[in-house]
Amino acid sequence: GRTSWTALLDAIRLQPGCDVAAVTTVQIRQVVERLIAAGHWQPGDPEILVVLDAGYDAPRVAHLLGGLPVQILGRMRSDRVLRRPAPARVPGARGRPARHGGEFIFRDPASWGDEHVITRTPTRLYGTATAQAWNRLHPRLTSRAAWTGHQGPLPIIEGTLIRLTVDRLPSGGQAKPVWLWCSAIDLDAADIDRCWQAFLRRFDIEHTFRLFKQTLGWTVPKLRDPEAADRWTWLIITAHTQLRLARPLTADLRRPWEKPAPPERLTPARIRRGFRNLRTKTPSPAGAPKPTR
Repeated sequence: GRTSWTALLDAIRLQPGCDVAAVTTVQIRQVVERLIAAGHWQPGDPEILVVLDAGYDAPRVAHLLGGLPVQILGRMRSDRVLRRPAPARVPGARGRPARHGGEFIFRDPASWGDEHVITRTPTRLYGTATAQAWNRLHPRLTSRAAWTGHQGPLPIIEGTLIRLTVDRLPSGGQAKPVWLWCSAIDLDAADIDRCWQAFLRRFDIEHTFRLFKQTLGWTVPKLRDPEAADRWTWLIITAHTQLRLARPLTADLRRPWEKPAPPERLTPARIRRGFRNLRTKTPSPAGAPKPTR
């Protein structure tokens, strides 16, 4: 469900001109390999779902993570154009076989065609959430930008495209559609609902960034040395980890206008409020001194 808590595992400062997808792939691969080595994922389990925002190239991340038991789910901009699978070759046709089918233009409903799955889910805040899904859509890659040094033919990275719309927003603003691309194909209605609901959970990390900046002072120091900035970032992550581990230990020092909440539902800011009182209640890890001669 909705929560303000996340568990940060890694942080890398991006160098100027670096490949964001390649850096992200290394991080994801290390996490997945550690999960497998620890026995948290075994053959036969559902694939690990990795959720990305629109700043990442989801199809390319899915291609770079080939061979791992992961599904990539990422948001796409509303000005994208994808391609359908290539049509079957007509007997007797000449020339090179087509690699791409017709265009799927996000801003042109006439190019969409019929969905292979459509679901409608009632929600409390947004009204009815409608998810339309089209199967086996892929981007048309070119030998530019990140694919400049690719050896051999460019791959066909197929996936499922999801268009999510809602009736209203709690703020009263205009509800624009959200486009999602999943690296899995042939998804049923339950899988489609799981995808867009998992993407909404990705927003929880935005609460963590706000806590880092407004409460823990991530951007307060004016650091000129990149190494010092990295150390300060890891100190902030360590402090956040301490707050997460202190969730069952701290008392709820709530403000008069705040509603009471059980320990498992306290926010990081409320845990930090009672963190200072832990030292007086925490026993010493050392044993009691024994008399000696």
